[in-house]
Formats: sequence, C-alpha cells, structure tokens
Amino acid sequence: MNKKVYKTLEYNKILDTLANYAASSDAKKRCLSIKPLTDIDKINYLLETTNDALNRIFKDSRLSFVGVSNINGSLKRIEIGGSLNTIELLKISSLLEVAKRAKSYSRSESNTGDDSLTPLFDSLEPLTNLSDEIKRCIISENEIADDASSTLSSIRKKIRGMNDRIHAQLMTIMNNSTTRSYLQDAVVTMRDGRYCLPVKAEHKSQVPGMVHDQSSTGSTLFIEPMAVVNLNNDLKKLFMAEEEEINVILQKLSEEVLSYSVAIATDYKILVELDFIFAKAHLAKDYNGTKPIFNTNGYINILKGRHPLLDQKKVVPINIHIGSDYNQLIVTGPNTGGKTVSLKTVGLLTLMGQAGLLIPASDRSELAIFKEIYADIGDEQSIEQSLSTFSSHMTNIVEILKHADSESLVLFDELCAGTDPTEGAALAIAILNKLLQYGSTTMATTHYSELKVYALTSDNVENACCEFDVETLSPTYRLLIGIPGKSNAFAISSKLGLNDNIIDDARSRLGQQDEAFEDLLADLETSRKTIENERIAIANYKREIKTLKEQLETKKENIDAKKQKIIRDANEEALRILQEAKTLADTTIRNFHKYGKGVAPMAQMERERTALRQKMTDNEKKLSNIKKKKAVNNNVPKNLHIGDKVKVLSMNIIGTVHTLPNARGDLQVQMGILRSNVNISDLVLVKDESTTFGSKPISSGKKHSSGAGKIKMSKSANVSSEINLIGMTTDEALAVLDKYLDDAYIAHLSSVRIVHGKGTGALRKAVQAYLKRQKYIKSYHLGEFGEGDAGVTIAEFD
Repeated sequence: MNKKVYKTLEYNKILDTLANYAASSDAKKRCLSIKPLTDIDKINYLLETTNDALNRIFKDSRLSFVGVSNINGSLKRIEIGGSLNTIELLKISSLLEVAKRAKSYSRSESNTGDDSLTPLFDSLEPLTNLSDEIKRCIISENEIADDASSTLSSIRKKIRGMNDRIHAQLMTIMNNSTTRSYLQDAVVTMRDGRYCLPVKAEHKSQVPGMVHDQSSTGSTLFIEPMAVVNLNNDLKKLFMAEEEEINVILQKLSEEVLSYSVAIATDYKILVELDFIFAKAHLAKDYNGTKPIFNTNGYINILKGRHPLLDQKKVVPINIHIGSDYNQLIVTGPNTGGKTVSLKTVGLLTLMGQAGLLIPASDRSELAIFKEIYADIGDEQSIEQSLSTFSSHMTNIVEILKHADSESLVLFDELCAGTDPTEGAALAIAILNKLLQYGSTTMATTHYSELKVYALTSDNVENACCEFDVETLSPTYRLLIGIPGKSNAFAISSKLGLNDNIIDDARSRLGQQDEAFEDLLADLETSRKTIENERIAIANYKREIKTLKEQLETKKENIDAKKQKIIRDANEEALRILQEAKTLADTTIRNFHKYGKGVAPMAQMERERTALRQKMTDNEKKLSNIKKKKAVNNNVPKNLHIGDKVKVLSMNIIGTVHTLPNARGDLQVQMGILRSNVNISDLVLVKDESTTFGSKPISSGKKHSSGAGKIKMSKSANVSSEINLIGMTTDEALAVLDKYLDDAYIAHLSSVRIVHGKGTGALRKAVQAYLKRQKYIKSYHLGEFGEGDAGVTIAEFD
C-alpha cells in the first residue's frame, strides 16, 4: 500500500499515539511499523487478539510490562562463553518477574475462560528459582550480597576486621599531640584504595610514609603512614580476592542463565508480543474501539463512526455505507460542514482495521479489504515544482487513475476544484465515470451542482450531504445519504448581514435551470426534515407503546402470581380449619359417650368448655393482628458502614453493624454478645454516644469511643501503600512502622512498600527483623530492580 496515504489520512499519528502505550522498546518499534494487511485471516486474528486483550483489561485492569528489556545480546554473549555483569543479570531477573506477573494475571479469577491470548500466556516460563537466585545474590547494580557465597561472606568479614585495624592504627597516630600538629585535618581519607592522612606540605618529612596525592593548591599531601602500609597491602589483597569471588559468582549465575537461555529468549519474545497487543487494546479503550467485521466484496457499513484524532466528547458520529447498492458517493454541502472529516474517517478507519486495530465505531460495523487506498485531500500546492493547487491535485489524480482498480478505495476532496467551474465539473464527472468503469469504491466531496445531477442520473452513484442549520449558521456534522446538499451561500450571506438587494441581484443572475435545481434541493431538504421529525415521533410512540406493554405484562404476571398465592393460602387455611373442626368434633363425641355412661363430672366439662372458648379467642386475636397494617420504616439507612450504630426496630435493641448488606439487604448486627442476621429495612441509624441494650442504656466505657472508632476506620480506609522511614532512628522508625502496619492491615491492603534507604543497613535489618516477628505478615523481600532495590522492603499481608 502506498505510504503517501498514511500521511494524508494521518495514519502515522495513530501509530505515534499507539507507541506511547507500549513499555518495551521492541514493542514500541512494532507499534510504529505496523502496516495494513490484505490477508483476511491474518487481519481477523490480529483483531481477535486485540479485542481479547481489551476484554481482559475491562475484567482485570491493566497488565504492566515495565521491566521487559532486550536481553538477546546478553544471551548470545554467554552462549560463546562470556560472563554477564550485574546489570544484565538484573535485567534477566526483571524479565522473569514480568513473566511471573503475566502468568499470574492470566490465571486470575476474572480471566478463567480461554481466548486467543491463552496460548501465549501458557507458553511463558517464569523460572522463579533462577530469578530468586539472582535477586538473592545481587542487591543492586553496584552491590553483591554478602551471603551470595560463603567465600565472599568470609572475605568481607576479614575486610571489615582489617578496616577496623587500620582505623585504630591511624587514630593512634592522629591522637599523638605532636603528629596532630602536622595534619591539615584530623580525618582519615582514602586515595587509590589506600588509607591516608592529610599532612601539611611543610611537614611531609615529619610523617614517614608514601605520598599518594596532593591537593589542588599543593598545600596538603595525602600520605600513607609506614605503620599502615602492610595493613593496606593486606586490605588490597582482600579487595582483589573479593573481586575474584564476585566474578566467580557472576560466572555461576551466567552458567545457570545459559542452561535456561532458550526459555528466557522465548519469554522475551512472548512478552514483547503481549506488550504490543495490550498497547493496541489500551488505545482502543481510550477511544471506545470495537472489532469490525471484514468482507472481501467491497462493502463498507460504518455505524456511528468517529474520527479517532478528534475530541471524543465533541465529535459527532456518522453512519456511512457504500459498496452494496452503489460504488460511488458524492458528498456536497457548505464549507466547514464536515465533508472532509467524513472522507478521512472512512479512509482512516479502513487503514486501522486492516492493520489489526479496533476502530472507534459501534458494534457490527463492517469494513472491506482494499489492496490500495488512494486519497487526494488538502491543499498540496508546490512552489518548488511551480505547481498550482489545481496542477498539484491533477498530478495526484493522474497517478491514481494509472493504478486504481476494483480492489481500490479512492477518496477525493473537492474534486477538480481550483479551475473554471464549468470545465472542472465536466472533468470531475469524466474522472468519476472512469473510476466507475474500473469498479473502484469512490467517495468524493464537491460544490459542483453538476456532480449532484450526475449522482441523481447515474446508476451505481449516490448523493450525500453534511447537514447544515441555516437558522443558527452552524453545521450539525451529520452525514445524510441519499440527499444532495446545498451550498446555502445566499442564506448564509443574508444571515451575516449582506444587503438583500445584492442577494436578489445575485439570484437573478442564476440560470433558470440552476435556480429550479436549487429550489428542488430546498424542497427535498424541507421534506427530509419533515419525514425525519415524523420518524422520530413514530419511534418515540413505539418506545412508549413497548414500555406500556411491558408494564402491563409485568402487572398481569404479578396479579396472576398474587391470585395463585391467595388461592393456595386460602385452600391451605380451609384445610387447616376443617382438620381442627374434625378434631374438635371427634373429641366432643368421645366425651359425650364417656359422660353418657354415668353421672357427668360438671367441673371437668366446664373446664373443657372454657379451654375451647380460650382457643377461639386466641384465633380471633391472631386474625386481628394479621389484618393490622404493618408499620413502615421511613428512615431506612442508605449508606451503611461497618461500625455504624443502628437500632433494630423489631427487637428494640441498639447494636453495631458487623457486615455490609448483601443484594437482598440482609446483614449482621452485633448486639452485646449477640450477633444476629437482620434486614436493612428493620434498621435506623443511631447518633448518640451511649449503647442501649433492651431498655437500659449501657455506658460505652470510654468517652467518645464511637467517634474514635469511626475516625480510625476512616483513617485506615485511606492509608497509603507506602511509608518513608528515612531519617528516623531505629526506635522511632519501628514505632511509626508498628502503627502504620496496623492501619494498613485494617484497610485490607495486600502489600505495603517500606522505604528505609540503604545507608549502613541497620534500619533495613531492624525493619526486616520486626516484620519477621509479625504473625500477620505473610512474606517480605527487598524491592526489585528499578523499584528502590535494597533501599525498599516490600511486605505482604497474610
């Protein structure tokens, strides 16, 4: 596809924006180099992967690819026997951490279903053991951990001992009253890896030793006293041994990387691919992109398409279809009405779709696959080539006519403008007719009335216009297919204050045929607006009828359900009454026979009669209670929080909200030692500070305890995920950390970032020793490369 159209349709700007969403350098390069394809299977695969990535973003937020670096050069070096440095090893560890993060992302609960990205995620090998080993041995780019090997640990222990001996010796020298007067400053300094003393130049002979350096003024000499020369030599040897052991450690790590080089290279390739795909998905998310349907028969049907480079809050969507009933669309209308934007939208969305990008349009939009897209848009006047605007456009048109065919999309803006209108219109018709013979899909904008007539009288050609509101002198930017547009020059001029005499004079100079044609267009526009208003009214009526029908059906279903329930309840109640009556009759008959055999005990019969009367009275009371109208709670809480005080109306008890309401409004309320399930409709909020249980108020024990509880909960709900302890003493830091971890744990944070700095490492050790003792701390580790390294500890809650 010709690259000139990329600039004309601003396709390169889309790629520049896309590259900003990629994290790795190779993914950015891919974003800047993607080109439209013509293989429908490849296009559909690219669209599917991008759409699946977008769905994952909506389900499970963003997947970060920060930390993916090109490690291919490092892998090639170790393959030929080289050794990696700390920076390269940390980059490999960071890459494996991203692979681990991506693997976990693909297995999250919200991403349970398989899609086109599943094979990529499944192919990742995080190599956690290798990554952990690198992080264990290498603290930062410039620091190897003491416990990277037992040998290194032993050497560094000796170095620390040797340093102490040298300092002790130098301090003895400096504390000597005579020697102190020879020194420029009472400090120990280091030159070329050897400890020295700053001696005044005039006293250099008084301090025996080796001169290693002097100050810029020459007044100070840095002398290594003879008393520490041998100690410095030993220290130098220890430093050399340390360097050798570090090289051994790096070599071992490099050999371990070499054993997994194929898997690491594969991880890098997959992560770059995923970074590229998710960059396209994030771009689509920003302009609300959807997956278009592609066909190979030249049919375009864009639904509510929007130009992606315009403000998405202000741009007016357009509906446009071409390639089915007609192959050419002639768009007319006044200037600034949106004709050029419509033209560019069709071309740019086609380029984006064929490049595997989702397009800013509604679902079910259709695009055709074109082998070439040609566009002649904008003023391309060339002073250097002595070409006028018309000549420049005609040069482009000549090239287009040489190459256009049935698999081409051709876009013309103001076709053959810039020359004599009569000749320009005739030439434009001839060009369009030639493209019609080629079978090219063509869209052109124009002001020529002759082209409107051409579209009306020619097969396979259709008119369209960009709507313009003459009353407000503003375009609506709606594209209307099937209706030619008016330039509205007379109406606009009149609204802007041009004298009516001038307008009448201009109108009289129009040919009778031209005037009749403009009147016809005006009548068509009036009829269109009338039909449009009637269509909108009919659509509104249909919606209202549909809504009423649904409401009636719902009401009927509710009535039928209630009716069935009433009948069922009545039958059950009738059955119960009959059973009670039968039981009573059986009991009465048995008593009658029993008492009829002898003298009836009147007291016993009276007791049974009284019991029967009492049962009837109880039933009457139950019936009366059922008929009473249930009281309505008008103070149902709308926004409950855990810890809020509420009153349970049915129990007349005040308690504390223990859980938030579920979808049915049910929740748990703690009332003293009792915790009960209640419905939110049975609760009202209580604002007083005391707790009531039954009818007796019970003191809360601490004044304003409820208020303090709410403040604490509010604070914990807004607690930061990071705390900075730099500058604090160990005791101060642990006290602050203790309260911070309590707040973070109550706020249900999954992990926190503790910034303690590198320094001597004392604060770091104290923090990690404290974390080790806390039961609710699941794990902790030093920050990763690029996230603070040894100056940060990441703690995860259980």
